[in-house]
Amino acid sequence: MKLGFRILASPTPVHDSIVARFRGLASSNLADAMGRFNYMDPGMRSRSGLPLCGRAVTVLARPADNLMVHKALQIAEPGEVVVVATCGSEGTAVFGELMCHTAAAKQLGGIIVDGAIRDVDAIARLGFPAFSRSVSPGSCDKDGPGEINIPIACGNVVVMPGDIVVGDQDGVAVVPRAHAEEVLAAVEGLMAREKKRIGEIQGGVLYKSEIDDALRKHGVIQ
Repeated sequence: MKLGFRILASPTPVHDSIVARFRGLASSNLADAMGRFNYMDPGMRSRSGLPLCGRAVTVLARPADNLMVHKALQIAEPGEVVVVATCGSEGTAVFGELMCHTAAAKQLGGIIVDGAIRDVDAIARLGFPAFSRSVSPGSCDKDGPGEINIPIACGNVVVMPGDIVVGDQDGVAVVPRAHAEEVLAAVEGLMAREKKRIGEIQGGVLYKSEIDDALRKHGVIQ
């Protein structure tokens, strides 16, 4: 296959049992657990109001063309999430109602498009998780070129095929597949600390002492 028009094999997948442990985790907690990195920019918004979690099948699409998005829906396994880069194209939708019927029938985990989608009311009625940078009624070509299962930039974050993507109303976090268990351990520790702090607040300790400690360090208070 020539460069720019390729369909590559999926990497060895992160086990389903690992992916399942990410479901229900907040994208904000995951971002914190990864050093406040690996989250998509605020332009990437939920369009159906539904969370998603799954392994990424990545797509690089030519602007105004969705040939490889169609093929990715065929290649992706149930539960996987199609993640699409459109090279900055925001005016022509690469995913809509008819494609969503296919994706929902295939039981895919969702779609993320750094670009436009359309028919968002219908997508919501189908109960399909969808994130995008924009919404547009315009359609596109199906000629290519494009590539599947290559590294892409989506929402100003690198997404590798097989990475775990977690999306909610706050945005989308991208967990590198090689570090999935490491991130799980970190986020579980973070959540335990948050639970402890909530207990302190409920017990009447409303303010953290380190806030004043930091202000004293800077000479703001005595």
